Amino acid sequence: MKKLFTSDNVYIRESSILNAGRGVYARYDIKKNEIIEKCPVIEVPKHDLANLRESILVTYFYYFGKNRNQLIIALGFGSIYNHAYEPNARYKIKHTEKTIDFIALNDIEKDTEITVNYSYENPKSKSLLWFEVISPPK
Repeated sequence: MKKLFTSDNVYIRESSILNAGRGVYARYDIKKNEIIEKCPVIEVPKHDLANLRESILVTYFYYFGKNRNQLIIALGFGSIYNHAYEPNARYKIKHTEKTIDFIALNDIEKDTEITVNYSYENPKSKSLLWFEVISPPK
């Protein structure tokens, strides 16, 4: 396994999105296409899924696979990024590396909350999610 270092690009504080809890923010200006954070992941075995569907942890998983029936939990700040239909970042799951990369879709200014669209690797998707989405204040 390659060495994986923590990111100095981000920090956590209360989200600017209503009722979202914590959010991930840019510690510095981040350039378009720059990797914001590379997080290790834990893949949840299929036999564990039934037990987790009723857990609070279900709100921190990333769903992937053809039928969105596989789950991973991202370490680092990976499971804290909030959803937006007009995000400033995207994510890419790297199965062989067992990581999830968060990548800037455009330039992100220091102290701006970083958001992703939870629809698997599709930052332009407007599909409904498993929870109500409230847009952040402009």
